[in-house]
Amino acid sequence: MLPSMHEDAALFRHAPVEPTLAEELLTVGDEPFEMTNLQEEDTGVAGIVFISTVMVSHGPRVKFCLKPGRGQPSFSVSVEAQPRLLASSLSERDTRRALPAVARWVALNHEALRRFWDEGDSWTAREVAAFLAGLQRV
Repeated sequence: MLPSMHEDAALFRHAPVEPTLAEELLTVGDEPFEMTNLQEEDTGVAGIVFISTVMVSHGPRVKFCLKPGRGQPSFSVSVEAQPRLLASSLSERDTRRALPAVARWVALNHEALRRFWDEGDSWTAREVAAFLAGLQRV
């Protein structure tokens, strides 16, 4: 369950700054991974939700940005039944506006997203397509 706007004031003051996708990709090295940018038509969330398989620099998470691009500000939430804001480089206003929908989408799809994180780098194109088609919208 997400905290109310009054309960989470400290959350925004203490959240680490989210690296851009370009910065994060520099830490991956030669490790194979799969990724995609999902649009509102895919998720029901106004903006871009970036999902990937294992990236060794951190645990399971999804990134959200207002528009696609490696240098875009974003925030990350954990992939779990009750997603948590992990870091943000978006304004507090944009984070507050988008976080509830992103967290609802992740909570709804957390089991599939976790399977993709853990196993997706070995999936065939058909398995990836079935995974994407099976994601639920908010």
